[in-house]
Formats: sequence, structure tokens, C-alpha cells
Amino acid sequence: MSNPDELLVAISAAVESERSNQMALTVVVGGAVITGRLAPEAVWRERVAEVLKDSDRLGAFSDIFARGSRTKSSGRSEAPTHLHFHLARILQGSLGIPETGGMYRVAIKDVSAWTVGDISYSDQ
Repeated sequence: MSNPDELLVAISAAVESERSNQMALTVVVGGAVITGRLAPEAVWRERVAEVLKDSDRLGAFSDIFARGSRTKSSGRSEAPTHLHFHLARILQGSLGIPETGGMYRVAIKDVSAWTVGDISYSDQ
């Protein structure tokens, strides 16, 4: 989308303000389907920083993610520009990659379609 979907921005802002990680969402970005739960940016950054910090090869990148999110000079938060997924999977056929879920950051302006809820597959 060239203009971010206002409803999607509002959902993201609500997740940010409530500090909740229970909002399940599925989006289509560049033809890929990503499904999972949204997290506030600060929580998402903290979790990515923790994972990187424990890595021998990637530990140096941990501080980049540990830094705070952007705020306006007035101290108020800007409207969200990205969705921060955790426990998320990229759906490919009948598989979710990775199986256990991953951490994804998606630009709201790049979302071409979305729905509330986490899509999962069943072999039954």
C-alpha cells in the first residue's frame, strides 16, 4: 500500500499503548503470508536483543536493538510505521517457517492485505 492503512496503524498503536502481545494478525507482504502475534516495539526489541546477546557471532548487534524506539521532540510517540511480530511464521504451502515462530518487523505501508487472527494449518 502506498498509504498505510489507517485501521492497521490504529491496531498497531493500540498494541503499543496497551503493552499487549495478545493481538493475533495475519498480513500479506510482497506475496508472503506472515501470521503471528503483535508485540509492542520496545518488547520486540528487548527480545531480539536478548537472543543476539547470547550469540557468540552476533552479540555485538545486541545494543542496536536495545536502544529505545523513536519519539517526537515533544516526548509523544509517533504513529507506528511497523508491525512487530513474535511467535510468527511465514506460511509456505502447509508449512509455517520457522515451526516455532520467529520475530519479524514489517513496514505497515508494505502490507497489501491483512486479517485479524493467526492462521494455522492442520493435517486433519
